Amino acid sequence: MSPTQWDFPVELCCRPMAFVTLTGLDVVYNAVHRAVWDAFCANRRADRVPISFKVLPGDHEYPKCRPKRTSYEWYIPKGILKTGWMNKHLNLVPALVVVFYELDWDEPQWKEKQSECATRVEIVRQSLQGRNTKVAVVLIQKKTPLPPGEDVIASERAAALCNACELSGKSLFVLPHTDHLVGYIIRLENAFYEHAQTYYYTEIRRVKSHKEFLNKTTHQLLFVRHQFKIAFFSELKQDTQNALKNYRTAYNLVHELRAHETNILEIKTMAGFTNYKICRLCFQHNTPLDAIAQFRKHIDLCKKKIGSAELAFEHAAWMSKQFQAFGDLFDEAIKLGLTAIQTQNPGFYYQQAAYYAQERKQLAKALCNHEASVTYPNPDPLETQAGVLDFYGQRSWRQGILSFDLSDPEKEKVGILAIQLKERSVVHSEVIITLLSNAVAQFKKYKCPRMKSHLMVQMGEEYYYAKDYTKALKLLDYVMCDYRSEGWWTLLTSILTTALKCSYLMAQLKDYITYSLELLGRASTLKDDQKSRIEKNLINVLMNESPDPEPDCDILAVKTAQKLWADRISLAGSNVFTIGVQDFVPFVQCKAKFHAPSFHVDVPVQFDVYLKADCPHPIRFSKLCISFNNQEYNQFCVIEESSKANDVLENLTQGKMCLVPGKTRKFLFKFVAKTEDVGKKIEITSMDLVLGSEAGRCVVLNWQGGGGDAASAQEALQASRSFKRRPRLPDSEVHWDSIVIQASTMIISRVPNISVHLRHDPPALTNEMYCLVVTVQSHEKTLIRDVKLTAGLKPGQDANLTQKTHVTLHGTELCDESYPALLTDIPVGDLQPGEQLEKMLYFRCGTVGSRMFLVYVSYLINTTIEGKEIVCKCHKDETVTIETVFPFDVAVKFVSTKFEHLERVYADIPFLLMTDLLSASPWALTIVSSELQLAPSMTAVDQLESQVDRVVLQTGESASECFCLRCPSVGNVEGGVATGHYIISWKRTSAMDSVPAISTVITLPHVIVENIPLHVNADLPSFGRVRESLPVRYHLQNKTDLVQDVEISVEPSDAFMFSGLKQIRLRILPGTEQEMLYNFYPLMAGYQQLPSLNINLLRFPNFTNQLLRRFIPTSIFVKPQGRLMDDASIAAA
Repeated sequence: MSPTQWDFPVELCCRPMAFVTLTGLDVVYNAVHRAVWDAFCANRRADRVPISFKVLPGDHEYPKCRPKRTSYEWYIPKGILKTGWMNKHLNLVPALVVVFYELDWDEPQWKEKQSECATRVEIVRQSLQGRNTKVAVVLIQKKTPLPPGEDVIASERAAALCNACELSGKSLFVLPHTDHLVGYIIRLENAFYEHAQTYYYTEIRRVKSHKEFLNKTTHQLLFVRHQFKIAFFSELKQDTQNALKNYRTAYNLVHELRAHETNILEIKTMAGFTNYKICRLCFQHNTPLDAIAQFRKHIDLCKKKIGSAELAFEHAAWMSKQFQAFGDLFDEAIKLGLTAIQTQNPGFYYQQAAYYAQERKQLAKALCNHEASVTYPNPDPLETQAGVLDFYGQRSWRQGILSFDLSDPEKEKVGILAIQLKERSVVHSEVIITLLSNAVAQFKKYKCPRMKSHLMVQMGEEYYYAKDYTKALKLLDYVMCDYRSEGWWTLLTSILTTALKCSYLMAQLKDYITYSLELLGRASTLKDDQKSRIEKNLINVLMNESPDPEPDCDILAVKTAQKLWADRISLAGSNVFTIGVQDFVPFVQCKAKFHAPSFHVDVPVQFDVYLKADCPHPIRFSKLCISFNNQEYNQFCVIEESSKANDVLENLTQGKMCLVPGKTRKFLFKFVAKTEDVGKKIEITSMDLVLGSEAGRCVVLNWQGGGGDAASAQEALQASRSFKRRPRLPDSEVHWDSIVIQASTMIISRVPNISVHLRHDPPALTNEMYCLVVTVQSHEKTLIRDVKLTAGLKPGQDANLTQKTHVTLHGTELCDESYPALLTDIPVGDLQPGEQLEKMLYFRCGTVGSRMFLVYVSYLINTTIEGKEIVCKCHKDETVTIETVFPFDVAVKFVSTKFEHLERVYADIPFLLMTDLLSASPWALTIVSSELQLAPSMTAVDQLESQVDRVVLQTGESASECFCLRCPSVGNVEGGVATGHYIISWKRTSAMDSVPAISTVITLPHVIVENIPLHVNADLPSFGRVRESLPVRYHLQNKTDLVQDVEISVEPSDAFMFSGLKQIRLRILPGTEQEMLYNFYPLMAGYQQLPSLNINLLRFPNFTNQLLRRFIPTSIFVKPQGRLMDDASIAAA
C-alpha cells in the first residue's frame, strides 16, 4: 500500500469540462496553425466556455467502443466503477473532433482539395469506431468572408463540401486568419460547446436506456454505476443541478448495497467519491449548509463500516481522508467568497482528519507489530498485471470476485500480511503533522487561540514521535506561554515533561536545566518521587555529570543522547547559564521589598529579599546579588556562600543560603545613599540567585525588577480575592502571599531644621511694588553653610502670569519687563545655631487674580551616617497665595456746562470732563498727583491742574476732578474723537518713602463730536432779587459758512416781567456774532423759570429749541426783596 492510496483520483477532484480534440493543426512548423492553437489555449478567462482542448493527429486511435449489449439477463458485473472510466471521458474520448483544413472558396484546385478534406473526415470517423462523437470541419481561409447570401460561389461550394464529407451545414465553419482571430475563435468555441452538449446529452440518454434491462437482484452494482455515469456526464454538460440530483441518487443506491467484509472497501470508496462530488457541487451552488449536512450524514453512515479487524487502520485512514477532503473543499469555497465563522470553519475538519490519522497510527502500531523474521510475501499479492486495479476499492488478489465466501483463505491471509507490512513503512507522523498544521492555520485565521494552542501541542508531540526534537521543542516552547498565563498547570506539566525529554535527547543543556527548574516548581503537578528524580538529575548536570535518561524514551534515541551528553562533559565550554525567570515558573520564588517608599539621605536605605523554595528537598544556593539602576550600590548587596552543587543540607544552621521547601527565608540589605541621588529613584533592576558552583556548572536565576515570575500576577490576584483565613505563623515567619513587591524607593533630602516665616500685607495691588519679608532662623546644632534663597512666582502656573509678574530685591526702583518672575539661588551666607536673618522681596503683579509664590531656602550641613561623614543639602520651601486686586476704580463722564450728561459734544463749544476715583483697596492709598494728557483733537478751556494732590483715600472713599475742554471742529469722525489719557500717580500710604509711586494710565473714552449751525450762550448774574432789574445778554454766533436767517421770540413767564424785543427776525453773517439784551424783572422769589427764548433757523429746520436749551440757562434763583434798614446796618457793620 502506498501512502497515497487514500488520495482521491485527480479526475474526480478536477472540474469536468467538455473534451474536444483538434486535428489537422501543425502547431510546430506552421505559424498560422500555431496562432490558432494559442488563441484556443492562452489566457482562458472565466467568461469563456468550459472546454478542454487537445491537438491530435488525424489518424489518432481513440479507445475502442465495446459492442452494445442487447440483454443483461445473464450479465453479472465485476465491480461498480472502473478505475479508468472518468479519465477516459475527460481526456481520451472526445465529445467533438474538429478537422482543420486550409481551403479558400476561390481555390483553383477546388475538386482535389474537397476530396482530400472528405478523406480526412472519413479517417477520423473510422478512428472513432462507432462512437457518438461529433465531427466538424473548420476551413482556415486567408480572406475575410462576405456576409451570408452575398457570395454565391461560397454557398454552392459549402453545400458541395458538406455532401462530400457527409456533414450537416451546422458542422462546417470558416476561420479567416485576420487581425480579429481571437474573436472568431471565441465564436467557434461557442459552436463547439453546443455540439459537445448534444453529445453528452446523447450519452446520458444512452446510459438511461440500459436501466430497463436491469433487475435489483443481480444488477445492484449497475444501478450505482449508471447513476454515477449519468451524474458525471451531466457535469461534463455543465448541468450541475441535474448532476447533483443524480449523485444524491447514486449515493443512496451505494448504501442500499449488501455490505460484507469482502466488498466493504469498494462500497466505502464509491460512497466517498459520490459524497465528494455532492459536497463540491453544494459549495459551487453556494449552499454550504447542504454540504455540511451531507458530509455529516456520510460520516454517520460510514463510521461503523470498519471491515476486516486485521485492517482496521485502513478504515481510520479512509475516515481521515474524508475529513481532509471536505476541509479542502470548504477552504476552496472560502477563497472563492464564502464566509465562514469561528464555530464552523475548515479547521475543525482538518483537526478531525488528524485525529483519525492518529488513530490509524495507533492501530497500525498494534496490528503491524510483526517480528523481524516475517518477510514480505513473494510474489507480491498487491501487484496486478496492468499495474492498476480494474475497479475502485477492490483487492488486487481477488479482483472482480463478488462472492461473500473467500475461495482462497490462504491468499487472503497473504494479502492482508502484505498490506500490514506496507503500512509499517508509512510515516504517520508526517501525515498527522500536515493535517494539524492545516488546522492550526485555519484556527489562527478565525481567531481561536485555545484551539490553535491545543493543536500545536499535538504537533509538537508528533514531531517528538517522529524524532524531530528541534521542531518539537520549538512548538512546545511557543505554546507554554499561553498555558502559563492562563494557569493550566496540568497541561503545562504534560508539555514540560515532553519538552524535558526532547532537551535530554538532544543534550541541550540550558533547555534541560530550564525545564527541570520549572518541573520542580509549584506549577508542576508531578508527584514527589518524579520531582526527586528530576532534582537528582539537575544536581548531576550541575556537577558536570550526565543525567539519567528520561522515562518512556526511544531506546536508540537514548543511546544517541548518552553519547551527546558524554561529549558535553568532555568539551570545555561555558559553564554559567543565566536564565530569566519572568517567562516561566521556577521552583524558587523571590520578592524584594524596600522598607519605605522613600528614605532621607541621612538614613540608611533598607530592604528585604524573600526567597521560598518549592522543590521536594532542601537546597543550598551559592550567591544572591542585587542590581540597581545605579550600579555603584550593587557591591553592597551581595550574599555569598561557598558550597558544592550537590549539597542538600540536613542541618539547616550550617548555611545562610539554604532554603527549606515551603519556608520563607528573609535577607536584609542596607546601604547609604549618595548625596547626588537626592531627588532620584533607586530601583532594583534585577536579582540573581546562583545555584551550583564554578567548579561544575552554575545556573544564574535572574528576576527582573523586584521579583515575580510568570505565575506571580495571577497568584497575587487570587490571594487578594480569597477570603480564606491564613494560619497563624511564628513571629519570625511571614505569609508569602502577604508580601507585596516594592522594587523602588525615592531618596529625598535630609529633613531641614530651620524655620521660614513670611510677612506681608495682602492683597497686592496691581502694578505696585508689593513687599514680602522673609525671615529665616536656624535651629540646627551646627553651622549651616551656603544658605541660598530662591523666591518668586511658583513654576508651572499660567504662562500669562509669568509674563506679568516680576520680582526684585530692590524696592526703590520700579520693575519693568526685563525683571524675572523667579529669582534663583540668592546667596545669603552662613547661619550659626539660633541665628536668623531677614530678606525683603518686592513683587510687581501686572494683572489681577491669584498667584502662588514660592520661597525656597537651601543650605549645606555636615552629618554622620553609619560612621561615614557626608555633606547633606537640605531645603525648605514655603508657598503663599496672594490675591492681586485693582487699587481703585476710575469713572469718567462728559457733562455740559450746566452739568447735564452728554452723549455727544458739539464742535468748538465748551464741555466738562469729570473723573471719579473710588478706592477699592483695603489699605489707605495716597494719590501723589494726577495729570490729564489731552489728545491733539482736544484743547483745554482753562489751566489743567491736579485737584487731588496728596489726597489720602480710605477704603470706599472717592476723589473727583473736573476739567473744562473744547473740541475744535474735526469733521465727521467714525467711532468718535480720542480724548486723551488720565494718569494717576499713587502708592500705599503705609509704604516707605523710598518706594516709588506707581503711575496708572487710564485711557479716556472717545466722544462723538457734532457741528452745530448756531451757538447761543447767555450772560446773566448768578442770582436775582425780587423787584430788581436783572440784565440778561444773549450771544448768537453763526457757526456755518452761510448767512443765517434767524427768527427770535421770547415767551413770557409768570415769574418775570421783561423789556426787550419780544419777536424779531435778523440775519447773521458767517462767523459773526449778534447780541440780544433783555432786562428781566423778577416778581417772585425762589427757583424760577426764565422767559423762554425760542430761535428758528430757516436754513436748518432740525435746530430745535430743545437743543438750544442745552446751552442757555432756563431757570435762576431769585432772592426775596431785602429791607433797606437791614442793608444799611449790614453796610455799617
